[in-house]
Amino acid sequence: MIRFENVSKIYDGHGHQNLVLNNLNFTIGPRDRLGICGSNGAGKSTLIRMIAGVDNPTSGRVIRNMTTSWPLGYASAFQSSLTGADNCRFIARIYGKDIAKLTKFVEDFCELGPYFRQPVHTYSSGMGARFSFGISLAIEFDCYLIDEVTATGDERFRKKIEAVMDERKSKGALVMVSHVPQTLRAHCDKGAVLFNGALQFFDTIDEAIDVHNYYQRTVKSDRAVVDIHH
Repeated sequence: MIRFENVSKIYDGHGHQNLVLNNLNFTIGPRDRLGICGSNGAGKSTLIRMIAGVDNPTSGRVIRNMTTSWPLGYASAFQSSLTGADNCRFIARIYGKDIAKLTKFVEDFCELGPYFRQPVHTYSSGMGARFSFGISLAIEFDCYLIDEVTATGDERFRKKIEAVMDERKSKGALVMVSHVPQTLRAHCDKGAVLFNGALQFFDTIDEAIDVHNYYQRTVKSDRAVVDIHH
């Protein structure tokens, strides 16, 4: 179980404070498959990082009683000066996994070729995302966090990821952020919409997508009215 209790996140910048998450209270259960919708800049990635423990709340607390992956596709989770292979060895030691077995899984899964033995900072964004997915899927977590599957490159590789995720989500929890409704529908049953710092939950992912689309239309309509008056 992961529980948010009165969690808020404020960023300071350009002389003003930006309230990204406003007093969130919710629980993620051990078999939940939650899809989170929200516009660019709504705070979805901030929320995912906070669930993972990569970022801390300004106020409130996050209680974790199950293991969580770092955000899959989040290459910053690794030491950029080390090679992909060295990062695998480092992660294997931290999690008490067989080094050779984990390294082989990641190398085969990522399909990076000789770049696997190059420093991570030389990777393109797509290569970094592939590496992040590979090393995350090499470890069995209680809850997997996915921030935009679409960053990984070609359709064949996305299907490769989804095949592994189908197997993993049957055993644990999944929290996914994506701009692609079909991806959310394929992997999530429950949904939530992040809008103006608030997180609204729905019993089905379709309801969440419909509400998100409504908010998007409303915002565009309001902007059009402002443009007309200017």
